[in-house]
Amino acid sequence: MSSAISNERPQPDKVLTDIVDYVLNYEIKNDLAWKTAHYCLLDTLGCGLEALTYPACTKLLGPIVLGTIVPNGAKVPGTQFQLDPVQAAFNIGAIIRWLDFNDTWLAAEWGHPSDNLGGILATADWLSRTAIANGKAPLTMKEVLEAMIKAHEIQGVLALENSFNKVGLDHVILVKVASTAVVGKLIGLTRDELINAVSLAFVDGQSLRTYRHSPNTGSRKSWAAGDATSRAVRLALIAKTGEMGYPSVLTAKIWGFYDVSFRGNEFKFQRDYGSYVMENVLFKISFPAEFHSQTAVEAAMTLHGKLKASGKTTNDIKKITIRTHEAAIRIIDKKGALNNPADRDHCIQYMIAVPLIFGRLTAADYEDNIASDVRIDVLRDKMICIEDKQFTQDYHDPEKRSIANALTVELNDGTVLDEVVVEYPIGHKRRREEGIPELVKKFKINLARKFPEKQQRTILEASLDYSKLINIPVNEWVDLMVI
Repeated sequence: MSSAISNERPQPDKVLTDIVDYVLNYEIKNDLAWKTAHYCLLDTLGCGLEALTYPACTKLLGPIVLGTIVPNGAKVPGTQFQLDPVQAAFNIGAIIRWLDFNDTWLAAEWGHPSDNLGGILATADWLSRTAIANGKAPLTMKEVLEAMIKAHEIQGVLALENSFNKVGLDHVILVKVASTAVVGKLIGLTRDELINAVSLAFVDGQSLRTYRHSPNTGSRKSWAAGDATSRAVRLALIAKTGEMGYPSVLTAKIWGFYDVSFRGNEFKFQRDYGSYVMENVLFKISFPAEFHSQTAVEAAMTLHGKLKASGKTTNDIKKITIRTHEAAIRIIDKKGALNNPADRDHCIQYMIAVPLIFGRLTAADYEDNIASDVRIDVLRDKMICIEDKQFTQDYHDPEKRSIANALTVELNDGTVLDEVVVEYPIGHKRRREEGIPELVKKFKINLARKFPEKQQRTILEASLDYSKLINIPVNEWVDLMVI
């Protein structure tokens, strides 16, 4: 008995057309979105500069074939590399993401929307240098900020109601989709071409989330976003050739993304695309730590001070109760051996123990020489996580988006210290006024890691003033950060 499926080419899935029409037509009018994107740019590149001090990161950088230099290619800040936009996107994306210190978005799915800057900046720089070589005008940094806002929005809105980790996929699929869309606009794709490009991003095989979880946690999580955003540039360029797309890539029965990769469920949406995500994005200002632990680390720092003031140390601690939200328990509540830095920066107990002992938490504190301090694992064993239902509810509330943690310390002598509760980290929208000066300070520290004082001043003069920055050609701004 025949069960033939109609071979009539369908109209593109609405998810595809909504993304494309937003990218091509939406005008960003919200001043907060533009100003936040400005600070997001500085913070994101600063994180990349810090990552360049880690050999585990730098060994992955450069051209695929040693010695390759691309005329009019994109330059990688903090290095001497000039590469094709696909490989440059990998390089920039990898350094941005390496230390888990760039921005965060928490919802049904979480992720780091500034991961998209790898593809955006590489493409914009390459286009600008090529335009100048052909006697045309380069792109300006305002166009980079616009692409950032729209990439943030696509990734973040898709994440609000759709959990990719629950079906075993990593959130970098959202980086690939968002980067494909905004890079496609930058290179001048038509509406139909851009629909094709975004469909190609969904057709791809997607990253399995296993590299973020025990027993396989490893360093791929540090370069996965670079991989995703570079793939996005490649797919956009393929679509530019006129290569066909796949209009029902999501909804096709048996063979489509929903049936193959999303357990037969369709995407759900909480809101239309606008500039909500950039306006509400979370910055990691104080600590390079998985974001569900940021407030716990801040609470631990407070408790370190209290212990020190009373003449106590972590040796005097009998028990630590961590009152937290469901997402933190699911992602970073870990017992047993931690095998590498990627394992440690996704363990809430480790990220509490270090500041309690040392009064700090830096990227270097995840390395083996610090992790070998026996006091850390002794203290980890004294910790217990419990879910607070209200914390979980406030985490999902679109008006709050809190990431609350509360720590209670019981000492060996029976004393119980007052619980320290932190609901919103310093990088939260609700603490923006407090956070921005610290973000700028973080940027200055990261510039000082790579550049001499004169070059630092030049970069700051061009970057801190929003009205000046938006008018600078992309290639000129990137050139400021070449060593």
